[in-house]
Amino acid sequence: MENISYLSIGSNMGNRLDTFKKTFQLLDEHAHIKLLSCSSLYETDPVGYTDQDCFLNAVIKVETDIKPEDLLQTCMQIEQELGRKRDIRWGPRTLDLDILLYNHENVETEILSIPHPRMDERAFVIIPLMELEPDMILPKMNTSLSDLLDKIPDKEGVRLWKLKNGEGVFALFES
Repeated sequence: MENISYLSIGSNMGNRLDTFKKTFQLLDEHAHIKLLSCSSLYETDPVGYTDQDCFLNAVIKVETDIKPEDLLQTCMQIEQELGRKRDIRWGPRTLDLDILLYNHENVETEILSIPHPRMDERAFVIIPLMELEPDMILPKMNTSLSDLLDKIPDKEGVRLWKLKNGEGVFALFES
């Protein structure tokens, strides 16, 4: 597997932690995806449509040998398997799994934009990504994560919920 990708995971419906655990298991069971690391979990205020419960968010680093479009399809299948409904834009959801980055590539297709087009506006993405890659410079934007975070006004809406207590991806679920 030669490609590194970063995925954003979010949930604000049902048992959010259980949804994360199931998502990690489904990704881990995929023959062409290897989980490398995960940030701590953050509880975050909703963005866009604000009349909903708080989210849990994290960023996952994976290694894969599938193309970005196939990775997107896998993410969408996992969302659907775990009950994702697309009723309200930015509305409540059991699972949101987005591709943030794929290698250091810029990808623009009808169904996919990488880097994720709004990641630079979202503290709930930048903070956990910085935890994994503090010195990362984003492709296309050619700016550091810390510089992006300085420009985001709603950082207080992102609160540490569960600190990762070890190196393994599943450390968040261990007692």
